[in-house]
Amino acid sequence: MDRFESMSAFVAVVEAGSFSAASRKLGMPLATVSRKVSELEDQLRVQLLTRSTRHIALTEPGRQFFETSRRLIEELGEAERLATGEYRAPKGELVVSAPVVFGRLYLTPIIVEFLKAYPEVDVELRLSDSVAHLLEDHVDVGLRIGELPNSGIMAVRAGEVRHVVCASPTYLKRRGTPKLPQEIEAHDCITFLALHAANSWTFKAGKKTEKVAVRSRLSTTTAEAAVDAAIADAGITRLFCYQVSKPINDGKLKLLLRNYEPTPVPVHLVYPSGRMVPQKLRAFLDFALPRLKAKLTFDPQ
Repeated sequence: MDRFESMSAFVAVVEAGSFSAASRKLGMPLATVSRKVSELEDQLRVQLLTRSTRHIALTEPGRQFFETSRRLIEELGEAERLATGEYRAPKGELVVSAPVVFGRLYLTPIIVEFLKAYPEVDVELRLSDSVAHLLEDHVDVGLRIGELPNSGIMAVRAGEVRHVVCASPTYLKRRGTPKLPQEIEAHDCITFLALHAANSWTFKAGKKTEKVAVRSRLSTTTAEAAVDAAIADAGITRLFCYQVSKPINDGKLKLLLRNYEPTPVPVHLVYPSGRMVPQKLRAFLDFALPRLKAKLTFDPQ
């Protein structure tokens, strides 16, 4: 058991990128994490990590031991799930990751319904606009917006979302309504940096795309701030359609340049590939997928 705990500490240090981050992840004192890794190196009589004040790096023996250790830990976890019946009936904790606004608006209501339908499943919902690594972050299922890399993960398509341009009626009355993408250059713009560069936006031009220079009077790292600024008449913004669906329905924002929108972006539920899919995950996919598809059919006009 001591060697397994040391192995787990070592894997956590590598995955987290530092001893202090592993300490927080494991809920274990930093000195204990460091001691366990040192004890492991003493037992193996080999150096697994090179350490400096700023970073750690795997030695070649450490790299080989890390891959084997991580696989053993994952297999042990799978054996425990088998023993507790997680593959026979939906039960246990399900970790779900999603972008902040999409998760709050669309996924949270679905999860609330799911919890009522499956009382033996608990959900940890992680909302972040950074992409979670399924295995390293111990995520069971993630919602991804955009084209997927060829990474070997399993994916089921839930629909698609559009990039839309919008502004408040008051701003458009004061500054005029652009009819062509190039006319954006004469306007004040609000840029959500997670989606677009601060100095140009891409539009569809026939079968091709073209970049249009924009003057970003405000650039922000959150979609909520961009929406609030646009409602407050600060300028024209570009976001995903779901991020502005409510203010558009309420008449606070107006869609622009519909004929020049680029190709819609796919939305997937993704999960790690494996020999067996836990029933809690299968139940969630079966429950959430049709509800997500229904929500994503909304198309603000």
